[in-house]
Amino acid sequence: MFDIEEELKKLPDKPGVYIMKDKNEEIIYVGKAISLRKRVRQYFQSGKNNPPKVNAMVKHIFEFEYIMVDNEVEALILEANLIKKHKPKYNILLRDDKQYPYIKVTLNEKYPRVMKTRQVLKDGGRYFGPYPSVYAVNDVIEILRNIYPLRTCNRNLSSYTKKTRPCLNFYMGRCLGPCQGENVNEEQYMGMVNEVLMYLNGKEDKLIGIIEDKMKEASKNLDFEEAAKYRDQINSLNLLHEKQKIESTTNLVDQDIIGMARGIKEVCIQIFFIRNGKIVGREHFILEDTFEEDRKEILSSFIKQFYIGASYIPREIIIEEEIQDMEAISKWLGEKKGTKINILIPKRGDKVGLIDMVRKNALDMLNKYGDRFLKKAMENQKALEELKSTLGISNDLNRIEAFDISNISGVESVGSMVVFEKGESKKSDYRRFRIRTIVGADDYGSMEEILTRRFTRGLEEKRLMNENKIEVKGFSNFPDLIMMDGGKGQVNVAIRVLKNLNLDIPVCGLVKDDFHKTRGIIYNNKEISLNEDSLGFKLIYRVQEEAHRFAISYHRSLRTKRMFKSELDDIKGIGEKRKVELLKHFQSIEKIKKASIEELSEVKGMNKLAAEELYNHFNKKKEGE
Repeated sequence: MFDIEEELKKLPDKPGVYIMKDKNEEIIYVGKAISLRKRVRQYFQSGKNNPPKVNAMVKHIFEFEYIMVDNEVEALILEANLIKKHKPKYNILLRDDKQYPYIKVTLNEKYPRVMKTRQVLKDGGRYFGPYPSVYAVNDVIEILRNIYPLRTCNRNLSSYTKKTRPCLNFYMGRCLGPCQGENVNEEQYMGMVNEVLMYLNGKEDKLIGIIEDKMKEASKNLDFEEAAKYRDQINSLNLLHEKQKIESTTNLVDQDIIGMARGIKEVCIQIFFIRNGKIVGREHFILEDTFEEDRKEILSSFIKQFYIGASYIPREIIIEEEIQDMEAISKWLGEKKGTKINILIPKRGDKVGLIDMVRKNALDMLNKYGDRFLKKAMENQKALEELKSTLGISNDLNRIEAFDISNISGVESVGSMVVFEKGESKKSDYRRFRIRTIVGADDYGSMEEILTRRFTRGLEEKRLMNENKIEVKGFSNFPDLIMMDGGKGQVNVAIRVLKNLNLDIPVCGLVKDDFHKTRGIIYNNKEISLNEDSLGFKLIYRVQEEAHRFAISYHRSLRTKRMFKSELDDIKGIGEKRKVELLKHFQSIEKIKKASIEELSEVKGMNKLAAEELYNHFNKKKEGE
């Protein structure tokens, strides 16, 4: 039994991070302190002067842990990482699943490519961004590819020993075709890459000057076709330059401007990104403000959570008022970037105007979306409470996972897992599964496989996390409720898997009508009907539709990608449609090989001539063997 009074006496008078847990050992709050002894004890003293959040939280604290560090900056970094990792209930959370796009130049490979990515890796490539607008990234890449015929394929050209058949871009003049080996001048190719890097580094004018010199040289040599090509490149770059050019009133130091507006139960934080003196984009974040936190604490929490995962930090961060831990945050960001970072609170001049502009935009965004956000959050909460009451579950349904299987007569079976947190889909935690052990149309077997894989991996992640060997990957977050896209059979499969793994998670099934639409829930072997106009029904209907959509989209993508690559390829008279129908009809290639001409002719879309061609193909092959 955890004795809080005894543990409080053991607290050291040193800097560190403290972790509050409830009776289920769930982390409900993470904080940092210069003195762990003084800070943690404050929570358990008289609650008269405590803010409402602290009083609400203390009632649920069952035990606490702490981690000692050497200084305040280390405590700040550890606190931010733990909040991001565990998302505790009583911390201010930046609930943002956006993964901003970057432009990557793959300098780590021979004949580099220019591509869009959402992951920044330490792989030797050059990354530019993040860009708040994916459309801007697509525009930049498209225009650069029109100007420079760089490759787009992912072939490993460093180990190529022979020519391969080039892709369509080579024949269209949009790629020099480095896969053709000696036909490409590597120095010329890298010259184009360096010009791309020049542009992405913000040296547009210098690049345009270089291309102008090339145009003049070509014109001087009477090569007007080449000169026209350079002229078009200049026009494209100027067009792109103008699209991005919204001049700020500041100097050319990279800046982030952060402003905040407050509603009744929510806060909007607006951030403008200024790069090389231009406003290149903006983003807003709506945060819940249930306990009416201090403005300084909200801004401080936002900055720590926003920049903990950022690959780029500007030289200046401009905010409207002083925040908690300002000196420590500035020092931490400086260490992260490798150069001094200034957090500024302007009192006069252009920067005050910038802060006013950003704050007004935050207020406008709050007026537009704040009420909608609050209304949606309240509806989701009511729907979850209704679902809890209907099922008789005592724990909060913060996380729901729904599973579905998709196949066409057993061909290319796939599984999907969708996740809803607090009633909203969390796409970053969605997972797809290709069925490995089941052959044919066996939905129960397929479901057992994907559930076993999902929760076995989750348990393994939890074990490794406890040993501090890995970070959270997504599987280690277990749901409060599992929804199966099916009735009693599917529910019993899930219960069996959980029992084998010693897991206790409620499982319900979604019962369908004759039109494959949800009509109720199966729970504890009972069918429960819900009013179709109720919020609870609308929530489970959304979950079921999303699970089905996600599974179907994955199945279609596999079919499109592979088009059932098999021994049926390249047989005269057997196209993609006939191939699909044959696989649907016979279930396997082996059965197709054994079929007679008459049996083959019976398949939808087949005729006798095609059946004879197919029959002869396999039987002549046997004779040849």
